[in-house]
Amino acid sequence: MDESADDRLAATLAPALALLAAVAETGHVTRAAELLGIPQPTASTRLAALAGAVGAPLVIPAGRGIRLTSAGRTLAASAARALATVAAGVREVREEADPGSGHVRLGFLHLLGRSLVPGLIRRFRRRHPRVRFTLVQGSRQDMLHGLREGEIDLVFVAPLPEGDPALAGRALTEQELVLSAPRAHRLAGRSRVRAAELAGEEQIMLEHGYGLRQIVDDLCAEAGFEPRIAFEGQESETVRGLVAAGLGVAVLPSTGPVPPGVVEIPLSPPVYRTIGVTWRADDPLTPVVRAFRDHACAAHTGRGPRPRQ
Repeated sequence: MDESADDRLAATLAPALALLAAVAETGHVTRAAELLGIPQPTASTRLAALAGAVGAPLVIPAGRGIRLTSAGRTLAASAARALATVAAGVREVREEADPGSGHVRLGFLHLLGRSLVPGLIRRFRRRHPRVRFTLVQGSRQDMLHGLREGEIDLVFVAPLPEGDPALAGRALTEQELVLSAPRAHRLAGRSRVRAAELAGEEQIMLEHGYGLRQIVDDLCAEAGFEPRIAFEGQESETVRGLVAAGLGVAVLPSTGPVPPGVVEIPLSPPVYRTIGVTWRADDPLTPVVRAFRDHACAAHTGRGPRPRQ
């Protein structure tokens, strides 16, 4: 018998497998029937039909009850594992359908893990303490890939993806970008710096695939020069550390206390990046995921902004 035939047989026999697992648990057909809420004659008929379908006896008399044969034990163990998997799936579906519980798989950029994401989750769980979160960090490219593949429910990225009909999004907040420079740098005493003044400077950037890298590349292109890249990193804090070591300058979000040895200089004209939440446009959100998305939007806008496709 080939695998496809085995699959068809398994699907046909599925209702009887729950009975066999109950027989293994109770050691008695009548008790198994009571456990499943079916008449005892129906249980006996199903067991006989199951044995005939697999071509081997599954139970034999044992005193006032029955016991499983070797084949019965093998099939009952498989049935128990399958039923446990189904039961876990049912529990998960029920949790997902209840906004007060359930599971949110949330992806976000590394830098957003400092305050934005923890703050949103803390406030959300005050009202929904049973909700579970799986947190995934990485580049914008990686987060959007995980979203498209169904591995993540929501992602916080900057900038929002545009021109992709598979994704929808809402803007949450904006971050100003500034020039981070060593304290002894020639531009350190300036009140503002134009992007064109970075031509020829050794810059420290995030790797390709990060939204900030694309923003800085575009900023340099608009100013008419190609950046001289001294180092590339995967986290903004690492980039700041390299700036503090005097190894170059970097355009980064202004996100709090400035590390020792670093000064932050606003750009002229000011440059901002928009942080938004994104999800799959054609995949209905579970109630708990939708509730967290709306919570994030309300926390940063005071209202739910119009979705951007």
